[in-house]
Amino acid sequence: MKQNSDNSSLLRNEKALNQIQTHNLAVSTSSRSYIHAATSDNTRQAYQTDIRHFIQWGGLLPTTAGVIMRYLQQYADKLNSRTLVRRLTALKNWHLSQGFADPTAHPAVRKTLTGIKNVHGKPKDKALPITIEILITMANYFKQSDRMIDCRNNAILQIGFFGAFRRSELVALQWEHIRFLPEGIEILIPRSKTDQEGEGQLCAIPYGDEQLCPITTLIKWRDRSQCESGFVFRQITKGQQLKDNVIKSAQVSIIIKSAAKICQLPDAEFYSSHSLRRGFATEASKKGAPFSAIMRQGRWRHEGTVLGYIEEGKLFDTNAADIILKNKEG
Repeated sequence: MKQNSDNSSLLRNEKALNQIQTHNLAVSTSSRSYIHAATSDNTRQAYQTDIRHFIQWGGLLPTTAGVIMRYLQQYADKLNSRTLVRRLTALKNWHLSQGFADPTAHPAVRKTLTGIKNVHGKPKDKALPITIEILITMANYFKQSDRMIDCRNNAILQIGFFGAFRRSELVALQWEHIRFLPEGIEILIPRSKTDQEGEGQLCAIPYGDEQLCPITTLIKWRDRSQCESGFVFRQITKGQQLKDNVIKSAQVSIIIKSAAKICQLPDAEFYSSHSLRRGFATEASKKGAPFSAIMRQGRWRHEGTVLGYIEEGKLFDTNAADIILKNKEG
């Protein structure tokens, strides 16, 4: 009898995974596709991973506040509190989408999570910003190479930096989205993290100089790849053959991290795709760009995010301790 019960639970949980983000209602195929589209693919995949982790631990769906509290206690010192918050969000969304009460809303669950944050919380790992000096160093390394992959990577680096692109936006970029103008290029971003409804956003990037020029770098990649349609940044085989497949989002971080190591940058492992956006905001502010222009170029919604990048990059500018040290007399 116990074996049958276990099998029933496994089947129930497998069904639950397949139903994430889809209502258990008799709706048409087209309606289900719209419900499916209400959540981005990346978010949906993250939620599926979170639900699967809960089930593998031994949780059943639907679940209770007491079970969730035991789950949180089990992983309090093993998982980052931000990961646990996302796991609760996945569980909440599953229950609500299936018509069940939300067990994560119980006050005891929320207090348990707060306690875990207070006891085990730690600062969020942040990617180091790429400065102009570092950008030039990396670009020079790519330019000295004759390999097709380095020609592509230089374009990814410079377009990614001066367009303040998210990695998902970079890999989705297509030649049809780019207009070459006398002043530079205009890039249409059909959909992004801050534009889930697909209204479209524009990003303008001007010409540079001999040291850094995202436009000429992109043109060199277009000529080298002999492609003027489809995805801009495609995969390349070890034999330097261009494939039809677009690069994966994770590859952008690998490219940046690898370049940082080859260029022998300190703490090279702390660079990633996010270093491009952080670096752009920091450098633009240092060079006197208006805050509104920085926000517009990076398509940021929340001012606090950009202010955080800028303030971290100016810790030694007008530093109170520095003023004291340099004015010890009198």
